[in-house]
Amino acid sequence: MAFAGRVELTWLDPDRPDARALAGAVAVLEAARAVDAPHELGPTVTSFTARHRNGWDGDPPVTAVAWDQRGRAIGVLEIWLGRWDNLHLGAIDVTVDPVVRRQGIGRQLFEAGVQRVVDAGRRVVLAGSRDLPAALAFAKEMGLDRAYEEVHRRQDVRTLDWARPDREYAAAQPKASGYEFLRISGAAPEDMIEDVALMTAAINDAPTDDLDMEDEVFTPERIRVFDAAQQARNRRMYRLVARERATGVLAGHTVVGVEGERPWHAWQYDTSVVRAHRGHRLGLLLKVGMLRWLAEEEPQLRTLDTENAASNAHMIGVNELLGYYVIGKTIGWQRHL
Repeated sequence: MAFAGRVELTWLDPDRPDARALAGAVAVLEAARAVDAPHELGPTVTSFTARHRNGWDGDPPVTAVAWDQRGRAIGVLEIWLGRWDNLHLGAIDVTVDPVVRRQGIGRQLFEAGVQRVVDAGRRVVLAGSRDLPAALAFAKEMGLDRAYEEVHRRQDVRTLDWARPDREYAAAQPKASGYEFLRISGAAPEDMIEDVALMTAAINDAPTDDLDMEDEVFTPERIRVFDAAQQARNRRMYRLVARERATGVLAGHTVVGVEGERPWHAWQYDTSVVRAHRGHRLGLLLKVGMLRWLAEEEPQLRTLDTENAASNAHMIGVNELLGYYVIGKTIGWQRHL
């Protein structure tokens, strides 16, 4: 399909997004997914609307839909300007319908995103792309430098050979005798919210490679809005927590969200252990414990996806022990303005 001229952008209202624009955006995102990453789970109107209104944890993107002259959606631009931390950054995501690519539409969208980042007073642009030749070339054309690599892995829960994780779990248990494991469904309890925030900050020890990023700041309010944002996406939340018996201190956790509309699929969120409590095999025990819990509560589950920095050798080792396999790679890019 030929395209000429500049695209028309509709900026979505955070509170009352236009239904036609929402439908067009989801159609574009699904068309791109089918071509670029058929192994991934596509968007729904519910999940996209929740992302637009709630973001990941109360930081919704500024979102625009691009149209051609006949009123057909052909592109989506999302700009994240975080409010919790890293106030020097702005992240841009550009998606163009495969049938109109290589006609300058992506460049127009990216430049519009950069202008928004500049207008917000930010000095660094971040972007992510799949590890595909066209995407890598586009990032270079936009003046971005490669700074991070993330690997997307999947576990087929149906074919999991339980003998190995059960054996590893039994071997690790004696090293963690000073800890108990708590199952928390849904939102974090208010009487634990401050401790959950402190524990969540352990994720800052995960590698970020060459990205110009500061540590993330986690507060009780951020935990609350994260939980609310996942609920808005119609995901059932499971949080398994390791707590030190002697002190009651929360030492680590793992968190999973199961898709409510597509209950065969789940997302592995944070798995982290507070530095002072490492060396007790808590990460492994948490991951296997979560699999056991999901087997009880979500027996229809088929796939569980996770993403880790390619340089995060420890967590990758745990995931591979549990049978995760690579299904894709994302490249993180940045540009100093």
